Amino acid sequence: MEEKAQAQQDINRVMEQRLRKLEELRKLGINPYSNTFKPRHRIAEILDEYSEKSNDELEKEKPFFSIAGRIMALRSFGKSVFAHIQDEKGKIQIYFRKDILGNDLFKLVKKLDIGDIIGVEGEGFRTKTGEFTILVRNFQLLTKSLRPLPEKYHGLKNVEIRYRQRYVDLIVNEEVRRLFITRSRIIQCIRNFLASRDFLEVETPMMQVIPGGATAKPFKTYHNALGMELFLRIAPELYLKRLLVGGFERVFEINRNFRNEGISIQHNPEFTMLEFYQAYATYEDLMDLTEELFQSVAKEVLGKTEIEYQGNIIILESPWKRITLSDALVEIGKQDPAILKDEQAARRAAEDLDIQIDKYEGHGKLLTKIFDLTVEPKLIQPTFITHYPIEVSPLSRRNEEDPSVTDRFELFIAGREMANAFSELNDPIDQKERFLKQVEARKAGDEEAHLMDEDFIRALEYGMPPAAGEGIGIDRLVMLFTDSPSIREVILFPLLRPEK
Repeated sequence: MEEKAQAQQDINRVMEQRLRKLEELRKLGINPYSNTFKPRHRIAEILDEYSEKSNDELEKEKPFFSIAGRIMALRSFGKSVFAHIQDEKGKIQIYFRKDILGNDLFKLVKKLDIGDIIGVEGEGFRTKTGEFTILVRNFQLLTKSLRPLPEKYHGLKNVEIRYRQRYVDLIVNEEVRRLFITRSRIIQCIRNFLASRDFLEVETPMMQVIPGGATAKPFKTYHNALGMELFLRIAPELYLKRLLVGGFERVFEINRNFRNEGISIQHNPEFTMLEFYQAYATYEDLMDLTEELFQSVAKEVLGKTEIEYQGNIIILESPWKRITLSDALVEIGKQDPAILKDEQAARRAAEDLDIQIDKYEGHGKLLTKIFDLTVEPKLIQPTFITHYPIEVSPLSRRNEEDPSVTDRFELFIAGREMANAFSELNDPIDQKERFLKQVEARKAGDEEAHLMDEDFIRALEYGMPPAAGEGIGIDRLVMLFTDSPSIREVILFPLLRPEK
């Protein structure tokens, strides 16, 4: 605690010094938050074109630059000052000289601090040590930084502070900036992939009267003008299917879902999901499409389809393993085949594994709980698990050969679920019966069970074409492609408890 108090005192002292500088600048008629400088160059572009050129070439060409960025380092040598400034994609050394700038402007250099944002004009040259540098002919203070950045060699390492003050994390940790640039590229690649296959991007309601499309506990809100309770959506599924009824045959949405659940390295209550639906397709078609999607994004963003995640080499090249949930329980989970047909045997197996069982949970739910514990952690390479029980798949089409299971798959990579998909149930009578069973489960205590959605049933009664749909967690996908151990690493502003 003493060390923390001392650190805060040091920050306060620095801030007091900077506030004095701020007032001095204002007395000199200098606006410390000016917005009149327009940079004409980006640092990365300058370095790409000029950093390898010799001093003779630079002197002959005399390239002149106009850049803006944040000061990340300052070294004063009396009548000259070296600094490094950083913009979004690069960092470059700049050189202030008193004999070039003159007394008045050089005095202003002495009032600069690490963290200040400046605009600079000058020509490129190479120092005696060979570093490409900009000799400053003119500069302008654009933003005075009042709070000091973390020390260079200590950095910003406290994980909670990194997440809470992501703006500082992005300033001082280049790898974090690169990660979120990669995230943006991944999402853009997904959009391009689906658009090239004639999928239409749409937006559906975030606030819903009836939360549906997934088994999860929703967040509640209230609309004052209408005097009605609303829910933040747990999934866009039922609205996207309404669009299939309306005649759109291929639709997708990339947007936020909200689930009132615990926080872990894999879960954040607010997360980004891709959902897409294709008419006249089956879940087997989507397995093929999913392989293509992951491979396409990996090649485009990473330049390869063999990646490393937390010490495991993941092979994304086809074919990916496909196995039913029942077979996986026996072959991978080493469970007694008797649990597949005998609910009491499944219940005993769950109890032996110390799995909590609720009274409303039936045979199908028991099997998936046993699967989660005995099989899922072992699925390191891409694996499609198919044929989930009806009980845990209230929106999926029944399998015609075995009506107790559905035409559904979940994709697992690196021991976690990455995608969930199925051939869609478009029989309104069957759908209504399943909703009624979900209502019964809810009355029995299952807070995550579906509510009855009469309007969705009405939509199905108009006729929805046979179709398949899929959801892919964008955050988990980014975790995989950036070798990130926690979902908080790939969300710019993850949910945290309020500061004390």
